[in-house]
Amino acid sequence: MTHPIQLIAYADRLGGTIPALGEVVRDRFAGAFGGVHILPFFTPFDGADAGFDPDDHTTVDPRLGTWEDVRALSDDLDVMVDVIVNHVSARSPQFRDVIQNGDQSRYAEMFLTMGTVFPDGATEADLLRIYRPRPGLPFTPYPWGESTRLVWTTFTAAQVDIDVRSAAGSAYLISILDALRDAGTRMIRLDAVGYAVKTPGSSSFMTPETFAFIDELTALAHERGLEVLVEVHSFYRRQIEIAQRVDRVYDFALPPLVLFAAATGDHAPLARWIAERPENAVTVLDTHDGIGIVDVGPDAATGEPGLLDATQLDALVEAIHDATGGQSRAATGAAASNLDIYQVNSTFYDALRRDDRAYLAARAVQLFLPGIHQIYYVGALAGTNDMDLLGRTGVGRDINRHIYSDADVTRDLERPVVAALLELCRFRAGAPGLDGAFQSRLDDDGWLHMRWESASGWSELRARLDQGQAELRWARADGREHATADLLEQPPTDG
Repeated sequence: MTHPIQLIAYADRLGGTIPALGEVVRDRFAGAFGGVHILPFFTPFDGADAGFDPDDHTTVDPRLGTWEDVRALSDDLDVMVDVIVNHVSARSPQFRDVIQNGDQSRYAEMFLTMGTVFPDGATEADLLRIYRPRPGLPFTPYPWGESTRLVWTTFTAAQVDIDVRSAAGSAYLISILDALRDAGTRMIRLDAVGYAVKTPGSSSFMTPETFAFIDELTALAHERGLEVLVEVHSFYRRQIEIAQRVDRVYDFALPPLVLFAAATGDHAPLARWIAERPENAVTVLDTHDGIGIVDVGPDAATGEPGLLDATQLDALVEAIHDATGGQSRAATGAAASNLDIYQVNSTFYDALRRDDRAYLAARAVQLFLPGIHQIYYVGALAGTNDMDLLGRTGVGRDINRHIYSDADVTRDLERPVVAALLELCRFRAGAPGLDGAFQSRLDDDGWLHMRWESASGWSELRARLDQGQAELRWARADGREHATADLLEQPPTDG
């Protein structure tokens, strides 16, 4: 990775095509981002789950561009692409062949059914042990030649789970890795990999068998020059464990802890996490999904305490709903068709009451942490909840998936909070000391301190998220000190 900050974006929702997305990153956001995580652009990009249910994972949807367009992005940007490990669309050629031909299909072994996982049958206890991010059991009846089978569908009925241990499933995943390597991709995100291996008698989520599979897939990726980011929403200690085995892991605990500190003034859970978190993390405050709650809660399997207790979690969720004027409540849980049981749906800007200084302070904390940093395209433009899109689709996560026109981007780039955020990103790209040692502390008066120092100089952030205050000080090797106490009015420069 050549730059610490990447933009996360759908090509169709920012720019409209893959080449146009590149123009936005290079020209409209010039100097702010050194990489782009392009959310699924495969055929089709607008399926039942916004591209996370591809019919063909090895082709670019021609409405968005070509593999040559992806390769052109990688000429001067770090490109990250999703590998959707757990499932494929029920419309895929492979599954349609199984529907028609059943066990006679050459793809029959590629898909999991209840019977293939539980050949001797499953008890009630076996079924209740299965971990799923939505209510109910993960099975959907589908035609299987002349019979009907209960096909494993972890997420939705439109997404059928792959048997990653089968020869057909393995060949399918390798074909995706080969296509991404050939397109100049530098990093892959293993989407939903925590659910990929089903083991009878277990939760079938992040089991020892899952870890072994992650190790094997990571080795295959490394053979192709691909760095691996693992995407798992889970108990925070499990994230630390995962980080020891892979190149990168998401820091999903950060967003709720930042919001908790902003809402309550209690920075202690955040400070504790900063001291414990893995340094090979990819930091986010927002993504195409919701704001994770499970990542800071107790271990669902053992009850071991999390970074926040049940009372604090409830207070956090209610604080988000209050900050958004109830919009997040309308987009979360039973109110939305995406019944994620561990996420609250809202833009991060709305979750901070659209307070510009609080938003910039939160971003400063994110960007000062060790790791690679990703900023979601809606967040890059300090976007607000899209209630119109939510109303049209009824999909909770669409509240944070606005479709930007060129005029929208032009308008938002003129907003002071957006201009200040992009300047903060440009500062972070070359700030002194960030190639050296990191340390942090929480003062008795509630201020969070974060400092980097090396031979190139030092940079220090002092923040109170509940007060929307963030103060930066830095000096390069020449010893000349610079400072700003207001990121909105005085973005950091060396002038």
